[in-house]
Amino acid sequence: MEKLQPTDDAAFEQIMREYGTRVLRLVTFLVKDQSVAEDLAQDVFVKVYRHLPRFRGQSSIHTWIYRIAVNECKGYLRSWAFRKILPRSWIKADFDVSTERVVMEQSERDELVEQVLTLPSLYRQVIVLHYYADLSIAEVANVLSVSEGTVRTRLHRARQQLKKQMGEGREWEWTRTSGSNN
Repeated sequence: MEKLQPTDDAAFEQIMREYGTRVLRLVTFLVKDQSVAEDLAQDVFVKVYRHLPRFRGQSSIHTWIYRIAVNECKGYLRSWAFRKILPRSWIKADFDVSTERVVMEQSERDELVEQVLTLPSLYRQVIVLHYYADLSIAEVANVLSVSEGTVRTRLHRARQQLKKQMGEGREWEWTRTSGSNN
């Protein structure tokens, strides 16, 4: 018996379920404004829907979607509207605090996120894609259309800048959630 292929609409629905939150988080980190990020994420998925039938599979689906998201953010950040208005500050979500340790860990993560958001766009992109979106160096290079060496250099410089901003004496462990570091 032949396996039925999903329709484009069903495939798109699956993509939305799987990548909707991730894309919104990525875009929010890149543009630093939640309401703008929501609009851009919607634009990303409109483009994904329109171009899904032409997706050739030369890269993984998540790399393809992240490339669209990064390009949408770049376009927004170059736009007249972005340069002429001051973006609202990114509002942190409230969280329930149960212990001093949880508070301290959350505070450190919040501080790190705030510092990442102050990085120049080139550095912020590689940090967000590698550590938060959990992409490999090769996938980040593919998304940004740069070489792996460029990604490694930008990651190194971004980490150095963060270390300088946050204080030399503090040690930050740069790990990814998947455990793979290439």
